[in-house]
Amino acid sequence: MAPSNQLGKRVKLTQVRRPFIVGSTALPFSDTNPKPAGVPDGHTHSWEVFVKGIEDTDITYWVRRVQFKLHESIPHHVRMVEAEPGKPFVVSDTGWGEFDVAIKLYYVNDSGEKPQTLYHYLRLHPYGRTEEEKAAMQMENGEVRSWSYEEQLFNEPYDAFYRILTAGAVPKGWKPAGGAGGGKGKGKNRAPPPLPAPDSGEVWERTAMIPNTNRPGQPFSRETEAAEIRKLKDALATTEEWTQKILSELKQKEEKLARLKAENQAAAGAAGKATPAS
Repeated sequence: MAPSNQLGKRVKLTQVRRPFIVGSTALPFSDTNPKPAGVPDGHTHSWEVFVKGIEDTDITYWVRRVQFKLHESIPHHVRMVEAEPGKPFVVSDTGWGEFDVAIKLYYVNDSGEKPQTLYHYLRLHPYGRTEEEKAAMQMENGEVRSWSYEEQLFNEPYDAFYRILTAGAVPKGWKPAGGAGGGKGKGKNRAPPPLPAPDSGEVWERTAMIPNTNRPGQPFSRETEAAEIRKLKDALATTEEWTQKILSELKQKEEKLARLKAENQAAAGAAGKATPAS
């Protein structure tokens, strides 16, 4: 991490977010996924845990290293993966059990930010509240996917890091030089096209853009976001309905209790009057 006096001042009243995916895939050993030589007999699956960008965009301009802390029973259970531009951060292994993976993100030196830790549960088997949710986790080849959408929020970043985060947005696969060879000649220093509208659904490198719709292998989009919002609204409506029902029942019981108390007091008073004086 560079000294703060070399990073400039913090950009006040500014937040920059960057979406990314944390996930794991697991595939049981079979004829199509044979167990490699030397793998212990008790191991049933091959698996990998990863951190990567939305639509496989490059995130190494803001993450320089990721530490994966696996279950202590696994050899070399703390694994450090250094950034390789254009590639995700991945660790792969085999096993038989599920466990929590502690994932620590180390930001680029010019960020001035401390590492942050998040957690991911490695799933080997489908899970969910319904059979539909379980089926959505499992691919046709038997692979189980447990992926989660995350957003990194940089609050008032240092000026040097702010420039890194907000510069260099280009379409995926865009090259500054003309032709596949990127050599000299016309178009070598061509400027990238202008940014599309926020709701265009395009996903560019070095941006916070997300697609409008899902597609195979890319389950996070505005479509996913809208579905989650609908679920939250439905849950809120159900909660409100239950709350009103409980409040109505509570009111009825309080009224009944008040009547019983009044009847009890009246009965006690009547009994007192009926008792002859000694």
